[in-house]
Amino acid sequence: MVILGIDPGYAIVGYGVIEKDVRGNCRVLDYGAINTPKEEDFPVRLAMIADGMKALINRFKPDAVAVEELFFNQNITTGIAVAEARGVILCSAIQAVPMVYEFTPMQIKLSITGFGKADKKQVQFMTKSLLGLKSVPKPDDAADALAVALTLAQTNTKLKDSEVKIYTNNNLKKSDMGEIFKGKGKK
Repeated sequence: MVILGIDPGYAIVGYGVIEKDVRGNCRVLDYGAINTPKEEDFPVRLAMIADGMKALINRFKPDAVAVEELFFNQNITTGIAVAEARGVILCSAIQAVPMVYEFTPMQIKLSITGFGKADKKQVQFMTKSLLGLKSVPKPDDAADALAVALTLAQTNTKLKDSEVKIYTNNNLKKSDMGEIFKGKGKK
């Protein structure tokens, strides 16, 4: 199973791609970041994120995408922009990949370290160790994305009372826009 993990942002979108074999062992296929220049208009940056997601999905053909849920403390302006970027990420994922999962920061910390309030360095150290890497991946956003992917690999998403958010594209009809679009204008 190939899993694409995403640490959302609008300046930097971290990604990590892992493969989980039938024995449950995971290996890293790739990691990095989609970077958008701050000088660029925001809608263009969102389009760059969409293009980056499409390129990653086409290259790795993941069976699932795992995305970190949004968490922000004080800066609501940044939070809104990241939420808009997450929307682009989720839309790109659900259009092309059969399963999309969301995990809270606490779920990721708990899965990776066994402690839901672990700090960033603890999560990075355990991600490096669990994936057999020589060093913590850089940028930090890529390390975070690998942790998100690893969380999905280690989570039993079939649990009845699971708090994991799971989305499928089963109801997405790519060819029949008539059911969704109810315009009354002329062609």
